[in-house]
Amino acid sequence: MYLKRKIDEYLLEWKKNEERLPLIIKGARQVGKTESINHFAEQNYSNIVSINFVLEPKYKTILSDGYAVEDIIKNISMIDTSKRFIAGDTVIIFDELQEFPDIATALKSFRIDGRFDVICSGSLLGIHYRKIHSNSVGYKTDYEMFSMDFEEFLWAKGYSEKHIEDILKHMKTGTPFSETELSVYKKLFLEYCVLGGMPAVVKVYIEKNLFTDTIEIQKQIQMDYEEDIRKYAEGLDQTKIVSVYRNVPVQLAKENKKFQLSKIDKKARSREYMGCITWLEDAGVISVCYCLQYPELPLKGNYDDSKFKIYYPDTGLLIASLDEKAQEDLRANKNLGVYKGALYENFVAEAFVKQGLGLYYYKKENATLEEDFFVRTKDELVPVEVKANRNRSKSLRQLISGDSYGDIHWGIKLADSNVGIEDGIYTFPYFCTFLLKRYLREKDEENHSDSALHGDAAVRLRMECQGGGCLVVRRCVENH
Repeated sequence: MYLKRKIDEYLLEWKKNEERLPLIIKGARQVGKTESINHFAEQNYSNIVSINFVLEPKYKTILSDGYAVEDIIKNISMIDTSKRFIAGDTVIIFDELQEFPDIATALKSFRIDGRFDVICSGSLLGIHYRKIHSNSVGYKTDYEMFSMDFEEFLWAKGYSEKHIEDILKHMKTGTPFSETELSVYKKLFLEYCVLGGMPAVVKVYIEKNLFTDTIEIQKQIQMDYEEDIRKYAEGLDQTKIVSVYRNVPVQLAKENKKFQLSKIDKKARSREYMGCITWLEDAGVISVCYCLQYPELPLKGNYDDSKFKIYYPDTGLLIASLDEKAQEDLRANKNLGVYKGALYENFVAEAFVKQGLGLYYYKKENATLEEDFFVRTKDELVPVEVKANRNRSKSLRQLISGDSYGDIHWGIKLADSNVGIEDGIYTFPYFCTFLLKRYLREKDEENHSDSALHGDAAVRLRMECQGGGCLVVRRCVENH
């Protein structure tokens, strides 16, 4: 059973482009790179030449005569005479690229030659990817792949694009979900949080409709990640890297989720660990959220790299790292305890990364003002609060109403509740998070389109388009 992925459409568009470059698909282990590439190749090429540098190390000699395409295909054919090279209808797949990064140097030759399509993939870790990039800059296209997001999970469960568009419509119009919709999507959301998006995990769950067999797969992936650390972390303290990785769930369980090196080692120094954290981030096995120096635009360059939170890029792996009792409770949706806030916050961070949104938070020194995340539109900074309880959003209200925060005019609250709006705070259920980038983009386009109109005319147009009386109309009146 093949699970539909977003990369499927990307690969089709890549093939349609007559000026396409060799493609490098990078990402963490087990996110589905090889399966998606093979599925695409089988559907679109009559001839496939596939080489896995882990399973077939003998192919590491194919550059022995140089980087010319003719020499490379000659050597491949020498090793395996059954491999054929048909100009114009052959895709060459180099898998596990991190085992033989030198092949990236040959991508320039393949691009200039133009007879064969080339796709590379692998768990590109730390220094290996930097080497690959420098050797092939200008002659390749990069695509970063992640584990399945909530939209892909919905596809796997049989939900269509119509369902996705309907969720977005609720967000855009401010219309609450029906009791049935809310109940179903909440249940699916919890399933996704527990499972995560690793295709092997999701596939077993879809086939058996049980959680029982998924935990072992998740634990194996965790062990594989740690094995990769020991295998590829050259020139760094592997023990420190593993310690950081294992400490993420522990630190997320704290009320103050800022990552503290002193919790790993009382004598820990930042300079000893920052290389380890960067390496893990480059490897795609953690996501780092930096503290803004001040909540204003621009976001890039406006943060303190000594203050940060760390999340797992897959919530299922976060749960798999907990003790067995905690896992059972989470699967039963009870006794979430200290992990409740960690689980929801990690889910949001994961969804942000998969949408290409940066991770930033804010904590005011010597004050209670703190905000979980920030996103931006073209002209505005939008604070995003993740609520694991029913408490009022004090910090969010302070940011919106405060005269000191000129880039902030409204905010978003993600909570275990329905769609709503109050005092400039737009509330969405957690399961809507995967559509946040689309929502912001369309909201931005809508606002800038309206800005070309004037006064009452803009209001009348919005009422005609939306039927009047909805939240969008009221916001439009405020803006004009």
